[in-house]
Amino acid sequence: MKIRFATYNLFQFVQPPYSWYTKKDKFSAFKWIEKIEWVKNQIILLDADIIAFQEVFSKDVLENLCKELGYEYFLTVDDAKLKDENSRIYTSMTVALASRFPITKVHKIKKDKKFTFSRVPIKAQIKLPNDQEIIVYAAHLKSNRTNEFEYLFKKDDTFEHKKELTDKALEEGFSNSLKLRLQEASSLFSDVKESLDLPIVLMCDLNDKEFSMTIDALSNKAYHKSRKNSSYILYDAYYLFDQIIENPHPEQKEIKRVSTSYYQGHGNILDYIFISKHFNKNNKNAIAEISSYEVHDKHLQDNQNGDIVKSDHAQVVCELEFK
Repeated sequence: MKIRFATYNLFQFVQPPYSWYTKKDKFSAFKWIEKIEWVKNQIILLDADIIAFQEVFSKDVLENLCKELGYEYFLTVDDAKLKDENSRIYTSMTVALASRFPITKVHKIKKDKKFTFSRVPIKAQIKLPNDQEIIVYAAHLKSNRTNEFEYLFKKDDTFEHKKELTDKALEEGFSNSLKLRLQEASSLFSDVKESLDLPIVLMCDLNDKEFSMTIDALSNKAYHKSRKNSSYILYDAYYLFDQIIENPHPEQKEIKRVSTSYYQGHGNILDYIFISKHFNKNNKNAIAEISSYEVHDKHLQDNQNGDIVKSDHAQVVCELEFK
């Protein structure tokens, strides 16, 4: 049995005559029809069984669209907010989850009372066709919309080095966005840690880059000082799938990871699917393994900035094959 999971940032999914953030930012009736058609076609292309959506404003429209395409189960846990002084302008967005399989329970995520999630994450229990129950999270962490200074880390940077620089940034107030994002990731870490009796898949627009401290806050016990050395409760699915190089160049040493978003011509990985040890091929007790990992970025190859009718993010799909 193979089950496909996808994370999909819709990019301002706002039905006219509503606007996002400012009155002028809205779709014409014609452009909205174009967007709906593109979203439909993209969902069909992804062929995922369970999809996490970000940048959801018009959730009723999305629910109807998903059900039309065979996703009988649809879930949101929050509403996008409208301005008090203008009820046709949205000031916030939410996340959504669509599933072909029954959502048997919706869990509330425990969090520190000192902060509020920028977008309330979803935590749902889903029953698969083989009767296996799993926990699925859909999340969209705080963005750095003000372009505050944040460190960029590389694969070879040690956890200690990253922690030292991040602590300095937080102490000196370099980035309030980073502070909130780390709080969000830490709360998800705590919630996941208490839920590991069931297999877990967490799909998100992390709004942070590969090797970032946000990933450690989300997945690494060392960040939370419960271990001196790195020890993970979640794993980036990308690294647990063996990529096949077809017609490799003689000098090619490794496959370059495909960017899921671009900023000023520079590609970044912002969209992720994380899995628990139950799906880790290195765990002898794993109940499933990754059989496919896909990044659907054709629309970004045509336009790195993203077409508002399409998306400014690539969609990521992870397929799990159960034993």
